[in-house]
Amino acid sequence: MKIRILCLLAAVMLSSFLSGCAGPRVAADAAALRAQVLVGTRATYCRAPRKADNRVDVERLIAELVELHANTYSFCIHNWATDWDDLKLILPAARAKGIRVWGSIVPPSESPPRLKNYAEPFRLDYVRWAIEFAKLSREHTNLVAWSIDDFTHNLKTYTPVYLKEMMERSRAINPRLAFVPCCYFPTINAAFATNYVPLLDGILFPYRHESGGANLKDPSLIEPEIKRLRQVCGGKIPIVLDIYATAHSKLGATTPEYVDEAMQAGHRAADGVMIYCHQDPTKEKEAVKYGIMKRNFSAWAGSR
Repeated sequence: MKIRILCLLAAVMLSSFLSGCAGPRVAADAAALRAQVLVGTRATYCRAPRKADNRVDVERLIAELVELHANTYSFCIHNWATDWDDLKLILPAARAKGIRVWGSIVPPSESPPRLKNYAEPFRLDYVRWAIEFAKLSREHTNLVAWSIDDFTHNLKTYTPVYLKEMMERSRAINPRLAFVPCCYFPTINAAFATNYVPLLDGILFPYRHESGGANLKDPSLIEPEIKRLRQVCGGKIPIVLDIYATAHSKLGATTPEYVDEAMQAGHRAADGVMIYCHQDPTKEKEAVKYGIMKRNFSAWAGSR
């Protein structure tokens, strides 16, 4: 009897030891998978085409993404209370065409009382968002990432402690779901690299020429700024370049030539390229940029 008990104890100790060794390895493997789905991103972001009732025109959206040779779409959950329900309609249609999806929500600075609408239905409960995105991604495996707009403008809300809770709750449900918040150049410094980067799976980087005076006219600093971000962040975290095709509220509009040059620089320097916003090919002012996106995405489709 004593020998049997000793054998059982030894088996339990060996199992615990092996589990402890496997834990970090499993976590590292999951982190690698989360990063992998970001590399080679060819995406549009926000402003899905809508029907007369303001519901997303899913069929048209997917057809345009296919025509663009986009492999990813980031859907904004903000302006309509039906957005969460529409995301659930987009996901299976996108999966049928091999398109990955990100869900993007807004921070407190883009919520009442500053702006009219919350991201519904979970509003400012970001732990709940983390949980619900993870649940949805288990059901729809092409939901590969989620994002928060203007993340670095709201670090008083997203403290490292709060963010850690968000990530732990999400990854307990689906360790393969990536978190890729919108982070601006001036805020990505040594302190951010220490306190936040280990908790992130990627950075969505909206380029605004901020190291040389903010504007949307000059794409020449894209590669130096991305190089600097890699140095600050340790060179391992994927960076997806976010390019303004739609006008910025303060910095104005971009030209088609700017979008083209920015896309080329992003393809050389970043891990992926995302266009803000999805352009409407039926509108004269957007059709040219849509054509540029189509040409570039098509050329890159087989490159990585």
